[in-house]
Amino acid sequence: MKHADVVISGAGMVGLPLGLALAQGGLKTVIVDAAPPARALAPNFDGRVSALAYASVRMLTALGVWGGLEPHAQPIHEILVTDGAEGKPASPFSLHFDAEEIGAKALGHIAENRHIRMALHEAVARQTNLELTAPASVKSLAVEAGRATVTLAGGEEVTAALVIAADGRESRLRIEMGIGVIGWSYPQTGIVATVEHERPHNGVAYEHFLPSGPFAILPMTGNRSSLVWTEAKIKAPGLLAMDEPVFHAELARRFGSHLGETRAAGPRWSYPLAFHLAREFVRPRLALAGDCAHGIHPIAGQGLNLGLKDAAALAEVLLDAARLGRDIGALDTLKRYERWRRFDSFMLAASTDALNRLFSNDIAPLRHLRDLGLGIVDAIGPARRFFMRHAGGDIGKLPRLMKGEAA
Repeated sequence: MKHADVVISGAGMVGLPLGLALAQGGLKTVIVDAAPPARALAPNFDGRVSALAYASVRMLTALGVWGGLEPHAQPIHEILVTDGAEGKPASPFSLHFDAEEIGAKALGHIAENRHIRMALHEAVARQTNLELTAPASVKSLAVEAGRATVTLAGGEEVTAALVIAADGRESRLRIEMGIGVIGWSYPQTGIVATVEHERPHNGVAYEHFLPSGPFAILPMTGNRSSLVWTEAKIKAPGLLAMDEPVFHAELARRFGSHLGETRAAGPRWSYPLAFHLAREFVRPRLALAGDCAHGIHPIAGQGLNLGLKDAAALAEVLLDAARLGRDIGALDTLKRYERWRRFDSFMLAASTDALNRLFSNDIAPLRHLRDLGLGIVDAIGPARRFFMRHAGGDIGKLPRLMKGEAA
């Protein structure tokens, strides 16, 4: 039987930085994951990219991760938001964000998920007081007075003061502990592809709102961009099944000519889109973090940032309690984390849901209303700067890690 202060189920892009923060703060931490590390780091494992807000970059810098990731991350200098329909000119109203306006070097960075994982694994390998056990799946969790015991599929047991579920949307631990979720599926599918283009993107990200859903062009390193294409669920299979010449033609029609000739490089990926929010974030000896606790529409590119803020807040709460000699797995300790994160998660989830419903249609009155809204925000400097800081994760009560400080 192993003994630790904290056991984390899930070695993903939330579980790993959370483990790093806790171990750096002095807590003996064990991370358990069902996937072999080599599989999680393989180029064909995921295919997606993530937008890292500048507050998240500060966190990764404080954890010693950013140095290994920065060469593979593309700064976002500008964001252009437009509304329109396929085959028609974009609305004359648009929203333009520029990092220089808020005195920032970048509004954020775009990085391939596999590079984020690589940098995290490299940092974990250097960290003492932190053990990654993989592949190893959690079979059961038993909560007793003063401790929790995790039993792995191979029979090994690990006891700890606290168990953290960071094992994704279909969290086995969340389900086993009977924590329900509120949620629904969207009639949309997310299609992801890497696009090579003739001209440089200059660090500009584009978000085109089309009736079927947002169509995002996110700058990557080199003359490449990640295409995040939200399409009606009934149409997505046909797009994915197109042969290369037809898909390239469809891609060029939607992508436009501002970056010159374009072609898809590598496979196409698709993901179902859904919303969910756990009814509780904590139980005695158990806390939820990341996609286990919430899943939002990718319309604002804030999914990973939301999970990283969970990790930063939970690490701060636990380390503060440990330094005061308090029980880190007690419910009154964990409730501080829940109060801090659940409302923020709900507000962002509700906002992205409302944005998707507002923009993913071609209803004339709504189209005029949203175009007017884009134009008003673009014309009002303080409002424009507020939304830029919000996109950068720099609004509200920030955990110390997101200020660039040690947890």
